[in-house]
Amino acid sequence: MNIETTKLELMHLLLQTQKESILKKLKSVFEEEQVDWWNEMSKKEQEEIKIGLSQADKGEYKANETVMKRFDKWH
Repeated sequence: MNIETTKLELMHLLLQTQKESILKKLKSVFEEEQVDWWNEMSKKEQEEIKIGLSQADKGEYKANETVMKRFDKWH
């Protein structure tokens, strides 16, 4: 059985059920499987992002257009 067929069958079952307990269980399965990309980063990457956000909050950044002009001169 391919994945698309399985999805369709599950959608059919989901739409047919009136049991809240089943819906709660399915929702919890999806929540458990959800990966938080932040937790997948290294501490160094997290710190660099925090620094960048702090700088942006203080207005310490260059507009994207300004940065891209720097790279356009090489083309």
